[in-house]
Amino acid sequence: MDKLRIVNDIRTLRFLSGEMTQTQLGHRVGLTRQTIAAIESGKYSPSLEAAFRIAEVFGKRIDEVFRHESPDVKPDVKPDTKRDDSGRHAPAASTRA
Repeated sequence: MDKLRIVNDIRTLRFLSGEMTQTQLGHRVGLTRQTIAAIESGKYSPSLEAAFRIAEVFGKRIDEVFRHESPDVKPDVKPDTKRDDSGRHAPAASTRA
């Protein structure tokens, strides 16, 4: 079984939060800057508690900050899209006739 890859939007959320530094985020959630950097880069997966605390800082649900990426999912596929029968990407909300 392949290792589950956890991806996140921490860097984007930090930027959108007044360019918050990794150190500032670390202080708010009780982690070191190095740990935040490792989580942000995908080298380390946070504990469930730490993931919830990080999401809370940004006023987001945990699934709005962290998600798993399946090995068969291409990086350009966003979580709100799916493939239609032809293999093309289609919005998840679209309906087929």
